[in-house]
Amino acid sequence: MKVNPILLEVFKNRFASIAEEMGVTLMRTAFSPNIKERRDFSCAVFDASGDMVAQAAHIPVHLGSMPLSVKAAIESIPMEEGDMVVLNDPFKGGTHLPDITLVAPVFSGDLAFYVANRAHHADVGGITAGSMPLSSSIFQEGIIIPPLKLVEQGQINTSMLNFILNNVRTPQERDGDFAAQIMANLTGVRRAKELIAKYGLKETFQYARALIDYAATLMRSVIETIPDGVYTFEDVLDDDGFDARSIPIHVRLTIDGTGVIVDFNGSGGQVRGSLNAVKAITLSAVLYVFRSLVHETIPTNAGCLDPIKVVTRTGTIVDAEFPAAVAGGNVETSQRIVDVVLGALAQALPDKIPAAGQGTMNNVTMGGYDSDRNRPFAYYETLGGGMGASAFNSGESAIHSHMTNTLNTPVEALEYTYPFLVREYSVRRETGGQGNTTGGDGLVREIQLLGAAEVTVLSERRERGPYGLFGGKPGTPGKNTVIQNNIARKMPGKFHVNLDPGDVLRIETPGGGGYGHPQE
Repeated sequence: MKVNPILLEVFKNRFASIAEEMGVTLMRTAFSPNIKERRDFSCAVFDASGDMVAQAAHIPVHLGSMPLSVKAAIESIPMEEGDMVVLNDPFKGGTHLPDITLVAPVFSGDLAFYVANRAHHADVGGITAGSMPLSSSIFQEGIIIPPLKLVEQGQINTSMLNFILNNVRTPQERDGDFAAQIMANLTGVRRAKELIAKYGLKETFQYARALIDYAATLMRSVIETIPDGVYTFEDVLDDDGFDARSIPIHVRLTIDGTGVIVDFNGSGGQVRGSLNAVKAITLSAVLYVFRSLVHETIPTNAGCLDPIKVVTRTGTIVDAEFPAAVAGGNVETSQRIVDVVLGALAQALPDKIPAAGQGTMNNVTMGGYDSDRNRPFAYYETLGGGMGASAFNSGESAIHSHMTNTLNTPVEALEYTYPFLVREYSVRRETGGQGNTTGGDGLVREIQLLGAAEVTVLSERRERGPYGLFGGKPGTPGKNTVIQNNIARKMPGKFHVNLDPGDVLRIETPGGGGYGHPQE
């Protein structure tokens, strides 16, 4: 097929706008602050074989892995007009159990496309509120949903929905968020059909494939600009919350012309705690890094991974086997995978790669019963920190970076929705690593509980600060503190604790690494 460049641009924008409008629908109709305020969700369009055609600018760790969930849904459940399949199984393309994916087919006579969205639900059961526990098995983390029809021929399967809602702490909120996910997919289906109606199924599908080929071509051209060679780098996770310490993640990059092999075989074995990442997460992290090297406004789709071969060893921290605990692998290990791939690339592209960012999402979950509002609550949030400095600019401060692309939860939304009093929310000054350019500063979030709650924190970079590059100093490590009866107690990077009214949780996030030798 001869590709018309003008039409290719039109289809690129139209497919992307479908995903964007799905995201707007999901954000505006969701019940939970985690989806409505923080925008912890992602939306994308896929072709009939499950290859991603276009995504919205949502969460990197979702979008690189979602194609595997879509393909698992396609392989498991035949879908007809009006159907939607739900799943969250990390070993079927998911990330961790709170991220629930909903897949819908688009028919135009025959099956034409799929649309899908993934949203982080603030609670999906498990041993602790918020479903991000210090776990040693996936069975402790919440309800595991294999591919199942949640919507059949336009009707919600109420038995299936009620079964899911009966296994979570906040069923009313979950019900509202599921309704928002359904509406987002309905929006995507409608817009995709309008596109097909305007251009015809054959031409729409041909340009979808052309967009995938176009992304692959541009990615090859970018890889070709990287000097050929073998580049290695290793960094470590602090611990797994139980007994494993300094868990290594090792990468060996082989650049050869227009192709690259990203080999993680030197990484440590899977651990008892929840920092295990399934391979879908590793693919997401690699996709994110190499996509970030492309300056053109290309669609992020299946073509971006065509020139990239990712090699892992099953049973490792970057390719865990069932029934490993994985709640923290999605949020913490994904960040460290990015750090090591960037560290290797910095040897080949020193002027283009920044020092390490904060390297953690600083996950905080709280849950209990709100007696004033007469309802249970489950709160989840990730916190921003410092970005790494680059050859030309200092790092941004107090910002979400790399594998998370969420917003903060506004103080007003927190205090309106939960029995919390936010005592401090500020930039953690002078925590960025010094250098010719300085790493960004972390932040401080201090919350006083107005009711009893169980609290879980999963965080990293508490033992070692994010690395600097080329003489730049590392960023300041993060710090977790619990204050009870005016007595401050330093907490580890990963902990679970029951707090009473008046108790305070204080999270201080890491600064980013500096770049280059500090000027005298």
